[in-house]
Amino acid sequence: MTLREINRFPVKSCRGESVPTATVEPWGLAGDRRWMLVDEDGKVVTAREFPRLLLVTPHLTSGGVHFTSPDAPDLTVAVPESDRLIPVDVWDSELEASPAGPDADAWFSNIIGTRARLVYLDDPTRRRPNPRFASADDRVSFADGYPLLLTTTESLDALNDLIAAGPRADEGPLPMIRFRPSVVVSGGTAWAEDGWRRLRIGAAYFRAVKGCDRCVMTSVDPDTAAKGKEPIATLARHRRWDGATWFGMSLIPDTPGATIAVGDEVEILAAEPAPDGPPR
Repeated sequence: MTLREINRFPVKSCRGESVPTATVEPWGLAGDRRWMLVDEDGKVVTAREFPRLLLVTPHLTSGGVHFTSPDAPDLTVAVPESDRLIPVDVWDSELEASPAGPDADAWFSNIIGTRARLVYLDDPTRRRPNPRFASADDRVSFADGYPLLLTTTESLDALNDLIAAGPRADEGPLPMIRFRPSVVVSGGTAWAEDGWRRLRIGAAYFRAVKGCDRCVMTSVDPDTAAKGKEPIATLARHRRWDGATWFGMSLIPDTPGATIAVGDEVEILAAEPAPDGPPR
């Protein structure tokens, strides 16, 4: 099998970028999800509620991030000083982050139509993944739950075939970016990743610890911000367990500092039968 794509998402819920290589850090790919929007109470703000965030394109710079959007003039934001921190909450993970400042807050508030603040995770060691699926020394950035997300082209092809045979065929086929994966693998069989437990991508080793339960954000077209029903409607018919729908596997790195590159060999080191879906 082969690593087909590497994606990083500098700002949670904004557009990502495909890159040819990436350094694997303990909390995710270098540059991935170190920025996030929060409301006035410090709770995470995402494209689930404000889909036009998916039209914001962040470009990492040497000193911060440059934003473009169809809804606002360009904006450049510097990495804030870490001497001032505010409490934030991302899916019940309570930690502290650095506020980016009033210009960034006003820019994003204008785009989503309500007050929001941009924050930066200056110290990514502050947040742990779910201890049910992680070790005590594992860490994660502002990603939903785990450092990386893996998907496979074969599972997307199988899902698109199911959509094409269903009542909302006009909504397919869907691109992989709907699922916002960190790494995309090709050369296996559909849904085989449900049973993967340890794998190697190039020189980097990972634990595959939990399936990824999918939310309504996957039903938003990332090019237009228009909402649909797929893929959730089809996943609910074919990949529904424990009241959720599942696509992709969450990874935790075991060799931080390793570099991965598109075209790297992918080797499955441990797997088990998974007739009832991924770990959850």
